[in-house]
Amino acid sequence: MSRQAPTVVAAVVAVSAQIVYPLVDGDARDTVTVVVVLALTVAAVAHAWATRGGRWTAIMLAVTAGLGLFSEILGTATGFPFGCYTYADGRLGPELAGVPLLVPLAWTAGSYPVWIAVTHVVDRSRPAVRVALATVGIVGWDLYLDPQMVADGQWMWCSPHPSPPGLEPIPWTNYLGWLLIAGAIAVTLAWLDRSRPTSTRREDVVPLSLFLWTWLGSALAHAVFLPELGWSAVYGLVGMGIVGVPLVTRSRRAGTISECSPTPRPVFDDRAPEWPH
Repeated sequence: MSRQAPTVVAAVVAVSAQIVYPLVDGDARDTVTVVVVLALTVAAVAHAWATRGGRWTAIMLAVTAGLGLFSEILGTATGFPFGCYTYADGRLGPELAGVPLLVPLAWTAGSYPVWIAVTHVVDRSRPAVRVALATVGIVGWDLYLDPQMVADGQWMWCSPHPSPPGLEPIPWTNYLGWLLIAGAIAVTLAWLDRSRPTSTRREDVVPLSLFLWTWLGSALAHAVFLPELGWSAVYGLVGMGIVGVPLVTRSRRAGTISECSPTPRPVFDDRAPEWPH
């Protein structure tokens, strides 16, 4: 069996559940939400383990889920760094200090594909650029997630701060908080990747595909199947597009995203040789 078989299976389960999401409501939708997050987390952890090893995976999981849990507990208790909000009681499974334990896993599920995409558009010799793009890309993912979950009643905002146009009632402080936490996650992942070579597109095809599915699929879903989320379709498309556009550009220049190359060229590495056309 392929080392990446668990990654593929988990990704298929996640995408299938996401397709079902707009078609159900009530308790069934809560169950689908749980399945999506768990499957995406399994896909991230399984892929990291298969391609980057146990130590890398353990640190990645500890930072993304651990820092996510800490920030959420702090946020619900104090309003910092996101603003005042509370989670719906009992809808997403077990909780710790009022925060569903599923939520920190969502930080892992959302951050990992963004980071993998960034490593394929920025050379590892430019960690600051990697951190900046990954931070914006992760916040872009939340520009889809937060409006969708708020519309579904999974958490409620009580912040007095104004909201970005079309994203009521989510305050602008939420996205400042995401920039802070996502930046810390990106710095850690850049440190982890400081000395390891960039993986080939074939090795990373599943998280890259999940990134593209999230970026473009969420825009379509929010605009067409969840029309009350039309504004988040625009914000998320632009936010994740900071990473997605150069990723697609590179893929078109190199062939297909699943094509294997022993010396992949990041878009922002002008010193690397040209790809053959």
